[in-house]
Amino acid sequence: MSFKTISRAALLVSAVALLPATTAGLAAVDGQSGPQFERLFKVYDLIKANYVEPVSDDKLVKGAIDGMLASLDPHSNYLEGTSLQRLDTMIEGNYSGLGLSVVGDDGAVKVVSPMRGSPADRAGVKAGDYITHLDGKLIYGVDLDEAVARMRGPAGTSIRLTIFRPGRDEPFDTTVTRGVISLEPVTSRLVDNTVGVIAVNEFSAEVGNYVSQQVSNLKRQSGNRLTGLVLDLRQNPGGSLDEAVLLSDLFLASGDIVSQRGRNAAENEYYRAEQTPFKGDAARGLPIIVLVDAGSASASEIVAGALQDNHRALIMGERTFGKGSVQSLIRLDKTHAVKITTARYYTPSGRSVQEGGIQPDVRVPQISDPDARKRAALSYRESDLRGHLVNEIGLDDKALENDKKEDPRFKWTAEQLKEKGIDDFQLWYAVNTIRRTAGMPPLAALPKVK
Repeated sequence: MSFKTISRAALLVSAVALLPATTAGLAAVDGQSGPQFERLFKVYDLIKANYVEPVSDDKLVKGAIDGMLASLDPHSNYLEGTSLQRLDTMIEGNYSGLGLSVVGDDGAVKVVSPMRGSPADRAGVKAGDYITHLDGKLIYGVDLDEAVARMRGPAGTSIRLTIFRPGRDEPFDTTVTRGVISLEPVTSRLVDNTVGVIAVNEFSAEVGNYVSQQVSNLKRQSGNRLTGLVLDLRQNPGGSLDEAVLLSDLFLASGDIVSQRGRNAAENEYYRAEQTPFKGDAARGLPIIVLVDAGSASASEIVAGALQDNHRALIMGERTFGKGSVQSLIRLDKTHAVKITTARYYTPSGRSVQEGGIQPDVRVPQISDPDARKRAALSYRESDLRGHLVNEIGLDDKALENDKKEDPRFKWTAEQLKEKGIDDFQLWYAVNTIRRTAGMPPLAALPKVK
């Protein structure tokens, strides 16, 4: 599988590779599978002859294909008609909806992450929420594609979500007004003229170049007096593997970035620094903190793992989602396709991201969120999904890593933070950590974004 074929879609936190469905590329049916296929055809004949109502061949064939793929893992599925059109729309970039990455698990719709700045994010939907009803209608057991289709709609229209949030006793409703989802993939700001904050919201085309431009802009705006960078990958569900490698290489002058290993060892891919147009470290001499949370998945985890294993950045926040697999989109014809898991990611040290995710060097809870403590205790990740792939393999600051004493500031309440003017505790903590390493006094609160 060619690395250059990875698409820019971020559907269900997947980095999706686009592969042709050629005869040579499809495995031949094992001759010993005859009895199993005979059993399948017998069931087909029984249904056609005995089911209480007539059943179309299309329905039975689609059901058989869906069943085969559903038995593999949560990210392999059959796409046709509107479901394939929705994926194509996301690859192209713009659509109207809520701005959510969701997965199906045992009939439930779970939120991987709301896209930063999206209608769902503004309405307060959180990673780990369960959506149980849409406009009062139960969606448990409904096909995930159908549930997603119901959440889509013209910009400006509203939909009422009933949400069960781990840590709360009762479900609650929130109304979200749909909008055109066309996120700005990279944003940046300069804090106190000394610390650059770069937020990567999705790994779509040109993200590596955008971040490179923002680093240059921040240096210029600060008069070349930057003391460090915060790379914010929170609530970023992933996207293009190309861009994850490019972004990692932007801050690495040497070393491995990621390996992609599948069933066929001959097709394994290894990606290293300096193999891209970015040469050297764009932030040489500056400390970097990478912020992550449970909504950081796939491509986000590749970047965090590469910078962590190469001791280039301190990873701060919460453990990531743990989505360490590659899905390939194989088109059967113009209107039918199969999305199937074909490989796993491994960090430079050989760790599989699958299940365990990326553990932060310094765990910092998002205590500015009033539900954070309760939700963290019951948060869900890739390892909680039924049928998930199993991990095959069960900033190097030892003083920080071995310090198990919790920062007393973690005990501040959301109300206390509000009084102090701190609306994003994790970002505030990261910025002040960089200022402290530069011998500068901490900021009481971050300036508001205008």
